[in-house]
Amino acid sequence: MAESAKSERTSPVTFYRQIVAELRKVVWPSQQQLVTYFLVVMVFVLFMIALVSVLDLAFGKAVFAVFGGNLSKATSTTK
Repeated sequence: MAESAKSERTSPVTFYRQIVAELRKVVWPSQQQLVTYFLVVMVFVLFMIALVSVLDLAFGKAVFAVFGGNLSKATSTTK
């Protein structure tokens, strides 16, 4: 099995030609499509950042409310 895999190997030149042939088949986006896709991705990422930030703030406040995380009490007892 290993011997048959060795006999089927292509040369680096053939490999490079195959890569170039495959890249010619790719349908590249136009500049307008690229700008549109970029803006869609940026809006989505900013929305997700805002969502995660709000959830982090809410859960943080909830944890401090439930477990009594008032730091001023802890520091005032040590004085």
